[in-house]
Amino acid sequence: MEQIFDFLRDYWWLIFPALAVTSAVGGAWERGARRRHKRRLEVLHAKAELKAAARGTAPIPVAGATSAATGSTATPTPVPTGTQLERLFAAHDAVTARWLEYELDVAKIIAFPAMSDGRQPLTAAFLRAKRIADGLRPASAKARLSKDQLAEYRNAVADFEVAFDVAERDARRIKDSSFTEVERKRLDTAKQLLSVAIDQAATPAERQLAYRRVRQELDGLISLSDEAIEVLETKVALELPPAAPAAPAGNAPDAAAPRVSTTPPPATDAPARAADASRPAPAPWPVPARPQPDPAPGRVIRPKSHP
Repeated sequence: MEQIFDFLRDYWWLIFPALAVTSAVGGAWERGARRRHKRRLEVLHAKAELKAAARGTAPIPVAGATSAATGSTATPTPVPTGTQLERLFAAHDAVTARWLEYELDVAKIIAFPAMSDGRQPLTAAFLRAKRIADGLRPASAKARLSKDQLAEYRNAVADFEVAFDVAERDARRIKDSSFTEVERKRLDTAKQLLSVAIDQAATPAERQLAYRRVRQELDGLISLSDEAIEVLETKVALELPPAAPAAPAGNAPDAAAPRVSTTPPPATDAPARAADASRPAPAPWPVPARPQPDPAPGRVIRPKSHP
């Protein structure tokens, strides 16, 4: 141990060269990482240009470019501006729709928080590219643009696509690794409560309680946009599906059942009534007459005829 202390006492100044070497190595590694990232962006940009070419959008004309086969100046095939703008609008809207899935779906926000965190460098670059593309977007597909304006908007859409792809891949790679262990547990709890909050099989009280717990767990970890909160509240407030009516207790089912009529239908009495109508009416019984007193002598009394 004394030899070690003696060595440290005599050669303590070696710490400064060691720090310089360490700093140089770290700087070289950082520069290499930047170069790799730049090459990755270039590759993704080239892929986006290939996708644009596959969709039929014309490449940007380059002044002085010559064809390798003929040696003449290359002239791009004329494509109507309206068709190009429609295809660029479709590509622009497709990337925007993919981005909105991460902005409005709380489950995706919890799973990939880097996509909604503007402090992440790649996410910030994507948001800048989105702002540029939105600013250069024409009002309609029938707008009249010059070649330079059309090329500028096409480049902005390509950069928008590439920036989103890079940011999405990085967010799916790191997931929630930027949070501490305690914060990750809170995110897992919020994810479980979210499944209860949007479960239609749960009661409204259970869903409301789970929704409030989700907001509490995410407070201070992830900032939800107003649109995402509105979408989540709409899912939580969905009504339960109508349940089948419950059967009444006791003998109520028997009482509610339709009663079978025991009275024969009137059509069965029609033949009997017709037969009775065809028969002759019986003769009325004779009404007995009162006994009359003996008539006086010499007076004749004739009996009255009965009707």
